Parts: sequence; structure tokens; C-alpha cells
Amino acid sequence: MADVAESAAGENERRFGWWDMFTRPEDDPRSDGGFKGELATLVGYLKDQRLTLEMKCSGLDAEGLARRSVPPSNMSLLGLVRHMAGVEHSWFRRILGGQDLPRLYRSEEDRDADFNGATGDAECVAEAWEAWRREVAFAERFVTEAPSLEVSVVHEGEELTLREVLVHMIEEYARHNGHADLLRECVDGRVGQ
Repeated sequence: MADVAESAAGENERRFGWWDMFTRPEDDPRSDGGFKGELATLVGYLKDQRLTLEMKCSGLDAEGLARRSVPPSNMSLLGLVRHMAGVEHSWFRRILGGQDLPRLYRSEEDRDADFNGATGDAECVAEAWEAWRREVAFAERFVTEAPSLEVSVVHEGEELTLREVLVHMIEEYARHNGHADLLRECVDGRVGQ
């Protein structure tokens, strides 16, 4: 667990140490920004958020990935991977791509199946990562092949552009990566980044 010391005021305080971090800065696969242009900026930040989710899950076995947070929450790292596969699928395939497909991990009977079905077995983990990688690859191809960020569809009666979806995806990953920080710290004490 984290290196904790008692402060002069008698409170516990975390002490920094590389032992509990995911990677040293020189080994971090994510960018330092510096993107040129709007498209490169949006795509670059989204890629970095996707890499962050992978980092938060790295090195855990199926049981660790499926470990739930504080009851009554059904949230787990594996649930987040499944959830984000579903989010990628919904926005890029179903909404922007216009594909008439059922949602991943979600039904009328169980709207939280992405989290509820995240079980600690190797087959469930492998399927979740396969789905997530497949949907990320589709989204990346869709963005690469789009003529501009102005590509739009009508969604729920409103015009929606590719630009808006990319911004939403960055926000969605950033919010859930905050959850992933806390989930991972509960599993084995690794923090940060």
C-alpha cells in the first residue's frame, strides 16, 4: 500500500515514492501535448486518455480487475473497460456511423450490465479487452477517414458533429480515469498519473 507517515498534526499524509506509480516520466507512453491543429489536439488527448485507462488496469489479474469499489457501487476496473467499449461502440458505430446494432453490455433488462457482468474470470477479461480494442480501432478509423470535424448526424433531434463527440469522449475517459485512480489504489496501492 501507499507510503504513509504521520504528520506533526497527528494526521496521516502520503509520501511520494516511485514504487507506487505506474511509470516514470521518461517511460510514459502518453504524450506531453504539443499537438498541432484542432484535429491532432483532439485525437492526441483522446489517445492519451485511452492509454491512461490501459495503464490503470495493467498488471492485474482477472480478480483484481473485477474487484468492486465501496458497496453498494458495482464499479470495477473491468466494468470501466466494458463501459468504455460500449461508449466507443455507441458514439462511433451506432450514432456517427449509423450502424443499426444493439448496444454492448446494455439492455432494457440491465442498463448496468457493463458493470454488473464484470466478473473475475479470464474469459470475461479477454472478451472485454477484445471489445474495447475493436471499438477503439473502429473509432480511430472513423476519425481518420472523416473529411472534417464538421461531419454531423442528427441525434435526439439535434445536430451533432464529430468534433463534439471527440470532446465528449475526452471528458468521458477523464471522468472515468478518475474513478480508475481510486479503484486501482484500493486494489494494490498504485496511484497517480
